[in-house]
Amino acid sequence: MEITQLLELNHLAVGVQASDKVELINSVVDLLAGDPAIKDLEVVRRAVLEREESMSTAVGKGLALPHAKTSSVTGVTVALAITKEPVDFHALDNEPVRIVFLLVGRQDSKSQHVRILSRISRMMNRDENRRLFLEAQSAEELLARVKEAEARLN
Repeated sequence: MEITQLLELNHLAVGVQASDKVELINSVVDLLAGDPAIKDLEVVRRAVLEREESMSTAVGKGLALPHAKTSSVTGVTVALAITKEPVDFHALDNEPVRIVFLLVGRQDSKSQHVRILSRISRMMNRDENRRLFLEAQSAEELLARVKEAEARLN
């Protein structure tokens, strides 16, 4: 499944401001407000924050992949945010985060969840893709860059 099939324009944000990772996660979760796949946004928020407490989802190179599985969604949902300034996310490489991909899925969608996280990781492992995402000036431009980056994976 392609990331661009899961991303909706209103699930993207550029220039997000946050003072810490909890505030940043909350901002990215808020992008899912109104999504018909979300039954209860606050349950989703708690699931993502609880997952983050067990281990940081900052994977290095300025990227965080917060994610959770919960019965409060009816399908897989993705959001993407680019921060205005780097945010300490307690990454293994100690590099602050500016790119945040949020993935939320049903509890019974483990294999799909892993495949999507893997696809995002492969796309974001390329320096050029990260640079292009960080240079995006709008959600529309960011979505176009995600589509281009994903096309290069295929």
